[in-house]
Amino acid sequence: MIAVNSQLRAKLMSLVKEIYPDEDAAHLSRRIIEAFWPDGKNPRQRARQPGNTLWSEKDSVVITYGNSVMDGQHKPLDLLSDFLRRYLADAITGVHILPFFPFTSDDGFAVTDYEQVNSTLGDWADINRIGDHFRLMSDLVLNHMSAQSKWFNEYLQGHEPYDRYFFEASPDDDLSAVVRPRAHALLREVETANGPRHVWCTFSYDQVDLNFANPDVLVDLLRIMRLHIANGVRIIRLDAVAFIWKEIGTSCIHLPQTHAIVRLMRLLADYCEERVVLLTETNVPNAENLSYFGNRNEAHAIYNFSLPPLMLHALMNGTSRYLNAWQMAMPPAQLGCAYLNFTASHDGIGMRPAEGLLDEEELGRVIDTVQRFGGLVSMRSMPDGTQKPYELNIAFYEAMKGTVDGEDEWQFDRFIASQTIMMGLEGIPAFYIHSLLGTGNDHAGVEKTGHNRAINRKRWDYPELRWYLDDPENEHARVLAAMKERIRIRARQPGFHPNATQFTLHFGEQLFGFWRQSLDRDQSIFAIHNVTKEEVSIPVMAVNLITGMEWKDLLSGEAIDPSRGEITFAPYQCRWISNRG
Repeated sequence: MIAVNSQLRAKLMSLVKEIYPDEDAAHLSRRIIEAFWPDGKNPRQRARQPGNTLWSEKDSVVITYGNSVMDGQHKPLDLLSDFLRRYLADAITGVHILPFFPFTSDDGFAVTDYEQVNSTLGDWADINRIGDHFRLMSDLVLNHMSAQSKWFNEYLQGHEPYDRYFFEASPDDDLSAVVRPRAHALLREVETANGPRHVWCTFSYDQVDLNFANPDVLVDLLRIMRLHIANGVRIIRLDAVAFIWKEIGTSCIHLPQTHAIVRLMRLLADYCEERVVLLTETNVPNAENLSYFGNRNEAHAIYNFSLPPLMLHALMNGTSRYLNAWQMAMPPAQLGCAYLNFTASHDGIGMRPAEGLLDEEELGRVIDTVQRFGGLVSMRSMPDGTQKPYELNIAFYEAMKGTVDGEDEWQFDRFIASQTIMMGLEGIPAFYIHSLLGTGNDHAGVEKTGHNRAINRKRWDYPELRWYLDDPENEHARVLAAMKERIRIRARQPGFHPNATQFTLHFGEQLFGFWRQSLDRDQSIFAIHNVTKEEVSIPVMAVNLITGMEWKDLLSGEAIDPSRGEITFAPYQCRWISNRG
């Protein structure tokens, strides 16, 4: 018998009633508890209270596929483990292994079996070994499943319980309000044992949306979430969570039941003996993204989705105007919550998070520049039948090869500046493996797969990569060395705790600056960055350094006299000016 305290039971019952008002709340709550605490395991007697102890300034994450490095002989997960321990163990603390399950498309996000590791990568033991050395993040792909999965095959045959596992609609339904992330038709007609049906496909016809109105679906996904935790996963990424609940006649995004399901998952995580963090993946406009913090009762962490397009704009245009305006309006993360900062990922650079932050003219300049640098543009459908840019597909290192004026000699410095800004901002920094390696556009991958996103999903030949990285003069080695040096410097500064105080500084549009203060108020860091290819100087007095203290730039080691002189910034130079460290 599972020992569950009355507070957990009452909160769970309340959420179940909110999501499924027509179900027996007590019975469904028992099923949820048994799914999440199987084999006689028991929840904590008290929920883990919101606080700033789930992460620290030492934390950072690398994002990678299980087969980002290959050699044709060894299991890719073994090679990934070797790469992580050989090249990143002295800098990175966490690793997000993108979907490592059997799949049919979308590089892992069309899952056929949630409970198995893709045998071409390795097995659960290989995942466990990586989790022994790094804080492990995995994807809970909960919005959809592969059209070639066992679940969907059972649905097609009309077998219980799977005959109600996938969301159906009619072509006659009014779906004009539905928010779309893709340009294909939303419904796919399939032949089932019960006759023709139209299933909902938010992302592709091979990714059929699950029907969360059926509580059996939720119970199964919670059981799978627990399986991840049992195998060493400590950060659960809720993939495409904004779309999971549908109601005909609505936008079918961010519906109240969706938020209630996230709250239910957070409740279970907070009663988990393991220190589990929930991360929501919602590539949407900024205000909508922020809503997934809830009232300190939904996601522990959310992606800072507006940062990549704004960073791109700032460094391509040589102005911090829009970056500054956004940062000034950003609220600090609530107690027990944090931002996950990034500039690049396995997906493209989302344009929706720039809505309301960059006007059409500014967006147009960025899009044109990305295309000149070899990048691509993916579109989405609008309710009126038109299409708009959804994301830009380009390797971030390639995006930094110039400005709106064209290519120049500042690619390396511009790129390192972009990463330094990201590292210093409130939140936990996450680095895509191809950013750490300075990987270029993979046009051959696009041609081979026919998918724009393949441009930023190169599979490295591991012996070749090691040859590059072991040559300190090679560009890939230079990028990795510079990145690791700054990650290590950052990890020693309590002023860069993910929840340390942050205020935006104002030094004109050529510089982007902010002030961080440690939770104990003992360390101040003035993080100031030149976003132009011009030399820029400001009076020391403008930084407002307290006299009587010793100040130095943590990045260059240069002492800064708070009472006189100027501070000069070379093109794209960044300074972390601190009173300690």
